[in-house]
Amino acid sequence: MKIESKKFKTQDLTVTYDPGICKLSGICSKDLSEVFSDSIIPWINLEHTDTDKIIKQIKKCPSGALKFRLKEKATY
Repeated sequence: MKIESKKFKTQDLTVTYDPGICKLSGICSKDLSEVFSDSIIPWINLEHTDTDKIIKQIKKCPSGALKFRLKEKATY
């Protein structure tokens, strides 16, 4: 049975988590516990730090279970 990815959003950032490929290394919660928690639901809270720190941490994910997408800003 496939487990669906979860989405977490702010005004500028969307983070997805795919539990089906997560290796449960805990790097995310050890290094950025104010955003990624292993004991609080929802376990990702994007409001607790700036976007650059979140992106930097997501890039460290060894399994690729965490991904991000920035909202494109309109140009006029």
